[in-house]
Amino acid sequence: MATPTDWKIVLDDYSKTPKYLQLVNSIRHAIEDDLLQVGDRLPSVNRLLVELDISRVTIVRAYDLLKKKQIIESVPGKGYYVKAKENGKRPRILLLFNKLSAHKKIIYDAFSETLGETASINFHIYNNDFKLFKRIIQQCLQEDYTHYVLISHFLEGGEHALDVIRQIPPDRLVILDKKVEGLGGAYASIYQDFERDIFQALTELRDELVRYDRLTLIFPKHTYHPRSIRDGFLRFCAEYAFTGTIVPDITKSALQPGTAFVCLMEDDLVTLIKRAKEQEVRVGHDIGIISYNETVMKEILLDGITTVSTDFYLLGKTAASFIRDGRKEHIANPFHVKLRNSL
Repeated sequence: MATPTDWKIVLDDYSKTPKYLQLVNSIRHAIEDDLLQVGDRLPSVNRLLVELDISRVTIVRAYDLLKKKQIIESVPGKGYYVKAKENGKRPRILLLFNKLSAHKKIIYDAFSETLGETASINFHIYNNDFKLFKRIIQQCLQEDYTHYVLISHFLEGGEHALDVIRQIPPDRLVILDKKVEGLGGAYASIYQDFERDIFQALTELRDELVRYDRLTLIFPKHTYHPRSIRDGFLRFCAEYAFTGTIVPDITKSALQPGTAFVCLMEDDLVTLIKRAKEQEVRVGHDIGIISYNETVMKEILLDGITTVSTDFYLLGKTAASFIRDGRKEHIANPFHVKLRNSL
């Protein structure tokens, strides 16, 4: 009888992938790697309860899903057995994001939807913490992942990220959202060109922006956002003769009528709207607001918030297609402007 020690069951408490799917993937990997053969008996639910310290519901849900896919079968009074081996090896992907957010969910959904059942995905969040990022990658390098798909944004410590990422074989690496400068080898990348994107977006909005006396970018001192956004903003102001200012904290800055604000953080957007209401300043008339990163909520908030944003769905879809098709290109993801009533 196969036991949990005969094949590798990897259940990661830090992963955002549900435990039942981790168990499903572990069994499927063992079958793909011939560690489990057709006809082998799987550990009982009670045994896995003890061995893995997970709930009965989790184990039963995993086994039921494998039965539904006709990979295993249950024999009354005897247990669970491997029924069939799937054709071909599925990609095993580490998907590592810096944080959970509405737009990161769009990337994840597009990525997983595009790959579907053709791949198993282990999803992690490192909360912009470089030490956690490093620990997750070093742990996962011990596993048999075919692809490492990374977004690398850090509050601090990011200057050492290159050393960590270089430990990943380039042919297994897919970099998303932000370029990693100095990285060599034949890896794939779908990135935002932050300086160019904000410059071109503001240029597209120039006819609306001329109604305001000044432009203000809210750029926190401690942020994971690339400084190239700030550079693009300042280049636009200089080239088109706008009075531009950068403030780190909107709670400590005057809310002057005649100002168009560019918000990078959702928290700053909420604070700006609250302060405008408290001071009876009309958004879209007395002040303007441009918010970074499109979400569904911004379509309806204040009858529409103007956004400048990369195409998150396409970002996730393109990353998945790179893996599916074995592409190793470096491409800039499209960036769009949504003009709404806040400007």
